[in-house]
Amino acid sequence: MSRRFEGKVAFVSGGARGLGASHARRFVAEGGRVVIGDLLDREGEALVAELGEAARYVHLDVIDEASWQVAREAAEAAFGPLSILVNNAGIQKLGSTLDSSLEDFDAVVKVNLHGTFLGTKTIAPSLIAAGGGSIINVSSIAGMIGLPNTVGYVAAKWAVRGLTKASALELGPHKIRVNSIHPGRIVTELTAGLNSPIRPNQLIREPGQPQDVSNLVAFLASDESRFSTGCEFIVDGGRYVGENDPVA
Repeated sequence: MSRRFEGKVAFVSGGARGLGASHARRFVAEGGRVVIGDLLDREGEALVAELGEAARYVHLDVIDEASWQVAREAAEAAFGPLSILVNNAGIQKLGSTLDSSLEDFDAVVKVNLHGTFLGTKTIAPSLIAAGGGSIINVSSIAGMIGLPNTVGYVAAKWAVRGLTKASALELGPHKIRVNSIHPGRIVTELTAGLNSPIRPNQLIREPGQPQDVSNLVAFLASDESRFSTGCEFIVDGGRYVGENDPVA
């Protein structure tokens, strides 16, 4: 595997398991160093033990600005200025517009949207100090299309698209690229217990795996994507192509 992240430091929120852990492993495998922020201390410490000296874990509540500041300071103390941020932390609560409580709606919006905003606000100055870098906001296919029974999640993930574009415009002069990624159904702890991972209109008829998303994250974090910013990148097995139901 290449060493394209040699000399670079990444921060991954929600990095203790699932997609975040996959991204952290990828950064280290390609020569980088990574700081993992999460509430899941046991899982986070276990991942760092697996990854070795190239990784650190920090306790992080993504909806608490002070927690982000502490995490940034710990990351810089360990490895110096950061050059990559993956705003990966997210939660999902099932519920329709008619059935969801405001409390559940707000909880989903806070983690998925407020967490992404606070991560960008707090970590971007470190990327500026590093001379630039890449921010990758993990949205969802739910940020590209409507999905029933996940109203808070859909609302938050669409908002992450807008936040990404605003941040790309504002941070571009600092040589920071900001893009959003939009995974379809990926087999992780977050999707365990949901209905079939192969969706009815999915063209690639096999489940999406974390490494499928990490491949895209690695590209966007690297200098190979130097000419892309403010964009949406979809990794969904072909769900976004269109309605796969011929007119008859």
